[in-house]
Amino acid sequence: MLSLTEARERVRRLRERWLGRLGTEAVPLGEIAGRAAAEAVCAPEDRPARGHATMDGYAFDATEGYPYDLVDAEIFPESDTPEIDPGEAVRIFTGAPLPPSANAVLKQEAATIEDGSLSGAAIEPGTYVYERGSNVAAGERLVEAGEVLGPKDALLLGDLGIESVRVRERLSVGLLATGTEIHEGRQRDLDSPMLEGLVRAWGHEPTYERTVPDEYDRVRDRIGTLAEEHDVVMTTGGTSVGRKDYVVRALAELGEVLFHRVRLRPGKPIAVAELDDHDAVAFGIPGKPVGAHAVTALVAGPFFTGRTARPTVGATIARDVGIAASGFVYAVPVTLTGGEAMPLGHADSPLSVYAETFDPSVVSSSTRATRADGLVLTETELTAGDPVEVVPYDVLER
Repeated sequence: MLSLTEARERVRRLRERWLGRLGTEAVPLGEIAGRAAAEAVCAPEDRPARGHATMDGYAFDATEGYPYDLVDAEIFPESDTPEIDPGEAVRIFTGAPLPPSANAVLKQEAATIEDGSLSGAAIEPGTYVYERGSNVAAGERLVEAGEVLGPKDALLLGDLGIESVRVRERLSVGLLATGTEIHEGRQRDLDSPMLEGLVRAWGHEPTYERTVPDEYDRVRDRIGTLAEEHDVVMTTGGTSVGRKDYVVRALAELGEVLFHRVRLRPGKPIAVAELDDHDAVAFGIPGKPVGAHAVTALVAGPFFTGRTARPTVGATIARDVGIAASGFVYAVPVTLTGGEAMPLGHADSPLSVYAETFDPSVVSSSTRATRADGLVLTETELTAGDPVEVVPYDVLER
């Protein structure tokens, strides 16, 4: 049973090994969000390509001293850049290119003009100047191969004159729900729509491949068939140690199980496997819905996103939360109000399923827990008023 940190790192390394198997395609900047760069991107030239003013005023070489002779010209953003001699200044407007010999701009409110001569407040070189190459230097590596891009990346890439980026093809993900009760329609498949949404939010292509009953041969054969059709097979249910939990056994027969079970509650019985004969990866997700979401986002997520860092929001825990056994990370759903994190599931919250000791099994089944704002990940009991770090759900789901 791996620690949560080690499980995430192994999945990230699995992604590094596996990305190279995917084909590539060039996409325009408007379509790069959620796509993994197929190669590093370096700046083709300096940005800005030349310095320009960030304030309306007067441009000159600030290493010279006042007064400056004011030349009879004005520089606008669309203007050609005139030359000015040492000791001269020129009127300039925001966004306009700086004369080659100028290195500062005196804002117009601080300027005094008398008989064609400029004086004003003392300024240093670089004042109100967006200097050449200060944003990006030519040759600078901006994007790493495998990095997942977002909408904001189009701003920098577009500024560099890049029209398209070569990215890896999206992962094809087959979603298969196991369980006779689900296959026969006696119990609803809650997990697959959630997983479909996660995979799509992470920039890949999920396909719901329906259900299979708890019969070993059928579970094994269905996973094998889907592994021929998809890059990733993601199953739900059948990963624990029950008499009809066949998924891990099937994965072991079809390939190599990299690990089974993580020290996370809820969500412990996840399995990750490489099915090399089928050129696929498999994730066996436990069936309880809230635990399924937590462990998929926390453990499987790095395979799809490449990210293991989890930005958090600071808060104080509103109630005592005990834990039943040491050695696990407990994923405690919380709601955030005014800097307080209320454990959703605590008797004092709208979902009352435990009084003092966090109950991961019941919380894992309580779908109302998804109305939380995020998770507190803790290995120790919490005392009301303790500072905590909340991992927002919108961080886990992107």
